[in-house]
Amino acid sequence: MSDLHVLSAGAAKGLAEAIAADFERESGTTVRARFGAVGAMRETLLAGEPCDVFVSTAAIVEALSSEGRLDPASAAPIGRVHTAIAVCAGDPVPAIATAAGLAHALHAAPEIHFPDPDKATAGIHFMKVLDALGVRHEIAARLRPHPNGATAMRELARSAPAGAIGCTQVTEVLYTPSVSLAGRLPREFELATVYSAAVCAAARGRGDARAYVAWLTGPRTAELRRRGGFED
Repeated sequence: MSDLHVLSAGAAKGLAEAIAADFERESGTTVRARFGAVGAMRETLLAGEPCDVFVSTAAIVEALSSEGRLDPASAAPIGRVHTAIAVCAGDPVPAIATAAGLAHALHAAPEIHFPDPDKATAGIHFMKVLDALGVRHEIAARLRPHPNGATAMRELARSAPAGAIGCTQVTEVLYTPSVSLAGRLPREFELATVYSAAVCAAARGRGDARAYVAWLTGPRTAELRRRGGFED
């Protein structure tokens, strides 16, 4: 079996893992996927890590395509993902539909888990939300940043005290066991990010890479994307 190297934003991890076995069986290719914050994955690509398919925000895919690192003709959207609030399964769901409600929930939470505030889409945005609410310094001692959204949700589920909350992309909440979706950020803080996939310019198996992008973005996985939190 040949290998297909994928560097992917954590928001697409659930989808990528869901299709891996079927894709490998049909293509005869082993998928070697690495997931992380979008900024970290971009740095990994630029550092020369083997990559056949790159999955990130549409903006980053477009920028890397313009630099000649991705094949622009191969780029295709996976879907739009909202940033949201999560709680441990079984915990009461806080009312976070308004700015006042979210501020109250943040003040009440003993811990607040979220992805990298410098390299992750949701983490960067969450810091802006805290600043807009004027609560960042007040709750600083209870903030728990993690390298990526998957780790943030895993730690929220594994070790957080009762009443702790988290913030990351909806897709990362939905594929994490023992974590529940509380809801999207309030409308004035809403962030909906489009994710795309593209074949790397240096891809070795371009046919398999194009086929993989088609699996991620095409009609055969439309229902998987919908259930996983991607929107058209």
